[in-house]
Amino acid sequence: MASTDLAPRELARLRRRATWALVAGVALGSTGHIAAATVATIAAKHIAGSSAWSGAPGAAVVLGAAVGAVSLSQIMVRRGRRFGLVTGYALGVAGALVATAGILVASLPVLLAGTFLIGFGNASNQLSRYTAADLVPPERHASAIGLVVWGATIGAVVGPNLAAPAGALAVRLGLPELSGAYLVPVVFVGAAALISFFLLRPDPYELADRTSKRDTDRPEGPTAVSLASVLARPSVPVAIVALIAGMVVMVLIMTMTPLHMADHGHDLASVGLVISGHTFGMYGLSPISGRLTDRFGSVRVILAGLATVASAAILAAIAPPTGGLILFLALFLLGYGWNLGYVAGSALLTTGLSLAERTRIQGLTDGLIWSSAAAASLGSGLVVAFASFATLGLLGAAFVVVPFLLVLARRSAVAAAR
Repeated sequence: MASTDLAPRELARLRRRATWALVAGVALGSTGHIAAATVATIAAKHIAGSSAWSGAPGAAVVLGAAVGAVSLSQIMVRRGRRFGLVTGYALGVAGALVATAGILVASLPVLLAGTFLIGFGNASNQLSRYTAADLVPPERHASAIGLVVWGATIGAVVGPNLAAPAGALAVRLGLPELSGAYLVPVVFVGAAALISFFLLRPDPYELADRTSKRDTDRPEGPTAVSLASVLARPSVPVAIVALIAGMVVMVLIMTMTPLHMADHGHDLASVGLVISGHTFGMYGLSPISGRLTDRFGSVRVILAGLATVASAAILAAIAPPTGGLILFLALFLLGYGWNLGYVAGSALLTTGLSLAERTRIQGLTDGLIWSSAAAASLGSGLVVAFASFATLGLLGAAFVVVPFLLVLARRSAVAAAR
């Protein structure tokens, strides 16, 4: 079945159902993922008996997301979007069970193996935004992406608050308290898998908008062959650089902010407020970012996002250690600057490419994004240890300069290639 075989009203209905199934999947998947991440460092320290390994689960899950993004996109080209998303979510559920077993037997390698597989579920969450873009005409790609990214707002709010009741339930069941948070993704990521399996029918590839002349071929057609030719398109390197730059700077500063605040006397309530403002900036305004991108174009919004990220990094650097309000504003702007670049950069990766071409490059790009995030997370601690949090903020702002100039220089070439 193809979209041309369906009556317009039925096609519109199926596309709406698929879009909201993607939003629901991201909401559920992110809830499970964030609930597990809430106790990851605590679980690692408890098992290893030292804080030296506390960052290992975070690195493992990010690495899993990177590997998952690349491998799942290859599966999608061969088997369809639905099969790829379900596979990622199913591996996320399996990973949650393995991680739970790791806590039960107090084995750090087993815990890390489980968190690595949980990353595959997060990869499905991230690839869902591109699936939504397939369903609409090019001029609405960013709005579709923004809507699906917004679904993660639910996970950002609900996920951390499930760790405590899940731990209490685990204790009542005779299990270690920390295992409860790892059972949350079994339920929520499992629900995302079921929704994707039953509601993404027909496959989103079959429902894809075909108004672009590049989208007339099947995903597994000859357009899928040359990755080099895809990378040669003017829009592709611009999108990749923008997405990686925004992620690196955000992770650099976000990772160390709670520790920075705690070291300067802020209580957990203050830390939670600042991080809540940050996560709201990351996800809560995604639909607005999508509308802005569709209205003004990806390049302009990417530039605005990079400028916002740089400004936020400087603001974080100059914020007084005792002043939570300025740091709150800095972290909110850091999250929203990232969001602008994330939505606009993702939309740019859907433009002027066939279904197969963009599926491959989207998976590769997400793999690079998450690999860069892992490096930034590890590097942020070294910068603060040997310098200061202010230095970290200034470093983040400096990191944006070259990507900003690159995007600015390539804007004409991107516009001409659209």
